[in-house]
Amino acid sequence: VYMYHKVSKIHRTGNLTSVSEFFLRGLSDDAKLQPLLCVLFLSMYLVTVLGNLLIILTVTSDPHLHTPMYFFLSNLSSVDIGFISTTVPKMIVDIQSHGRVISYRGCLTQMSIFILFGCMDCLLLTVMAYDRFVAICHPLHYTVIMNPRLCCFLVLVSFFLSLLDSQVHNLIVLQLTYFKNVDISNFFCEPSQLLKLACSDTFTNNIVTYFDGAIFVFLPFSGIFFSYYKILSSILRVPSSRRYKAFSTCASHLAVVCLFYGTGLSVYLSPTISQSPRQGAVASVMYTVVIPMLNPFIYSLRNRHIKRTMWRFSRKMF
Repeated sequence: VYMYHKVSKIHRTGNLTSVSEFFLRGLSDDAKLQPLLCVLFLSMYLVTVLGNLLIILTVTSDPHLHTPMYFFLSNLSSVDIGFISTTVPKMIVDIQSHGRVISYRGCLTQMSIFILFGCMDCLLLTVMAYDRFVAICHPLHYTVIMNPRLCCFLVLVSFFLSLLDSQVHNLIVLQLTYFKNVDISNFFCEPSQLLKLACSDTFTNNIVTYFDGAIFVFLPFSGIFFSYYKILSSILRVPSSRRYKAFSTCASHLAVVCLFYGTGLSVYLSPTISQSPRQGAVASVMYTVVIPMLNPFIYSLRNRHIKRTMWRFSRKMF
């Protein structure tokens, strides 16, 4: 019989529960679906890691790709590997071991790393939008503005801001000493799910969370929107014969932005998904697993430089 062992290390005080472990409900309770889910997610994980590693190796091996755009792309690929590695391996191990328990410390660690890579994804997409804005709107000053020092600085700032964001969420959850339930309706320790389980007054925490979301989600999205507004304005002013070439340089990035923000915001803002935790768990698969897997295909299939370098790189290897 396919069974899961519920959380045992709980300490009750009245109607409140102090926990040392949480129970991840996963995507499905159907025992027959577990082997299929294991194979499916293992396949997606391997495709994601190998695809993004190939992007990184391609960019580093070709001197012609040592430009700001590909520098940011290789960093985004590294972040995507970390992003998917935060959740999927734990889920696969849980399916194989027939256990969905995660310790309190393990849950906080997973949540912190998840926010770190998720926030860095948002910020790197914003930096890449700025890079495209400079390349299209200020082409004569591109190499001066996007110098190696600025590129490294932007990546480091993205990392430290993401680290700050993850620690803010960590501090919020650490203040929640009591929980009304130990069941997390997802396959990983999703931050909003943990806040919903809290028994204590979460008004202040919610205010901090919304303020944090405005800074680390709304502002990056606004930056991307502004960059593409300026890009579109510049493209419309050039002759029609050059418009396609100008727009094709940022089409892949725009597709990734729409997928990432579209699915991510739908999970948190859709009333249907918020009322159904299991639907939210399924929807979260899109931005935690599917989009990191699709990124290498989106960036490589529409980019002849990467395709040519990948072809030369694969011929050297095989």
